[in-house]
Parts: sequence; C-alpha cells; structure tokens
Amino acid sequence: MHAADFGMDTITLAGPLAAKLRAVRAAGFTQIMLAARDLVGHPDGWRAAVREVHESGLRVTGFQVLRDFEGLSGHLHDYKVDVAKAMLEMCAALRCRVLLACSSTSQHASGEPDAIARDLRKLALLALPHGIRVAYEGLSWGRHVNEFTTAWDVVQRADAPNLGLGIDSYHILATQTAIAHLAAVDARKIFLVQLADFMWQEVRTPEERITTARTMRVFPGEGVHSRAIAELVLALDGMGYRGDYSFEVFNDDYTQLPLETVAARARRAALWLSEDVLGRATPPANTMRLRELAGTP
Repeated sequence: MHAADFGMDTITLAGPLAAKLRAVRAAGFTQIMLAARDLVGHPDGWRAAVREVHESGLRVTGFQVLRDFEGLSGHLHDYKVDVAKAMLEMCAALRCRVLLACSSTSQHASGEPDAIARDLRKLALLALPHGIRVAYEGLSWGRHVNEFTTAWDVVQRADAPNLGLGIDSYHILATQTAIAHLAAVDARKIFLVQLADFMWQEVRTPEERITTARTMRVFPGEGVHSRAIAELVLALDGMGYRGDYSFEVFNDDYTQLPLETVAARARRAALWLSEDVLGRATPPANTMRLRELAGTP
C-alpha cells in the first residue's frame, strides 16, 4: 500500500452500517475500519452485515477490538480465548487481515512481560490458520503496557510472525511518547496505524485521558497537535511503513452530524496528510478522487 492511502472508521459515524458504508464510499475512500458491534448489532445478524460490507466494495482495513486478553489465568484466560476465537471468525468472514488487540486494563492481569508475550503468541497462533495478523496496541491507560515502546518489547518477546504493532497517534500524544523511539521498531512489524488529534494541549489525569479518547478526538489537521501528527506520519513513511492509515475519531459531536458532513472532514484530513504533509508529486488514484470530490484543482 502507498503511504498516502487513508481510510475511515465506522466509530466516527452515526446510523446503520449500510449508510456508513455508502457515505465512506461516496467520499472517495476505498477502505474502512470495522468494529465487532457493526456486525453483531445488525438487525439481520452478523452474517448479513458481512454481506453488506462485501457488496459495498470497500476493503476492511482492520477489525476491532479484542480487549484485556493477555496476562490472565485459569477460567479468565479460557473465557478470553473463546472471545478471541469468535472475533477471529468474524474477522475472517470479512476477508480482513488485521485484528486489533489493545493492552489490558484488567486488575486481574499479570504485568510480567513474559506472561504477556506468551498469551500474545497464543493469540497469534489462533489467528494464523485464518491468515490474520494481530496488531497489538498499547492503550495510554493500559495497566502494564501503555506506550508503543513497551508494546514493542512484548511483541519482540512473543516472536510470532503474524504478531506486530498497532500505532495510535492519540495514545502517543496523550503519553507524550517521543516519536524518535520509533527508530527502534521494525517497520515490517507495524500492521496498522490509526490517526486522530484532540483539542487541548495535554490530558492531565487518567480520567481525562479516557474521556477525551472516547468522546472528543478530531481528525488530523483539526486539533492542536498537527505538527506532531505530521512528524509521526513522516517518520513512519521515512522508516518504510507502507501499510494502512485509518482515522479513528471517537467524537460525540460527529455522531450527531450528517454522515456526509463528517465524511467531508475526513476527506480534508486525507488531503492534508497525503498532499501537504507527504508532499507527493503524483498523488495516488484514491487521493485524486478525494481531490475531485473536494472540488480542489
């Protein structure tokens, strides 16, 4: 994939799945990030939702999100393995090749790096027969893993070919993790990048960090961290990342706006990143479509 290929996330949009798919496609995007609730919340069942996705022609960037999987034991571990198997089945039915797993917030989970790595290796092995890669993301409020640096450590310990990192700009901004630390990461092991900004300079408490993440993210270029997001995208491009970028924008205001209004904001973000930030002399076909829809020369 070209580094300027961006997609939307259904969590940004209101309404039924079919309407979201139409809005994203009409905005010129060719891919979409889906959540399990998009499927299981469908009135005709999850397999009907899968058919709608296939009929839309959109490629599924990734499927989210498996939470609190690692570091558990006994019946809690067995329970989470069953959940993971069900999510992998849905992911495979979508012909999606990336499952997002977030670092645990559970008080019952071990913080021992080798235990976390062991469980992530098991998850990767469960995904392997489906041809699915697991992108492990360090939540900024994760109990033991809360930065991409520590997430990268356990991914290396797990040493599974289909286990890699999910990078989320919000969590990097929230923890103020230095982008320079990406230099220690193998670009081939970054399986997904999610982008979003927010409207204040910093989040001062764990509670504010969670609330902002879940209700008040904005698209890249709309918040106060545009420079940092540009640096992140340029760093990823410079280190050879050629995977997908998805706009993961949880925003309570956006879910009260018309779908086409929100999709237009996403389109502007894609144009800013692909043209102004990455500065491609010849934009890829998808960007040309975005330019056309935006009415820019």
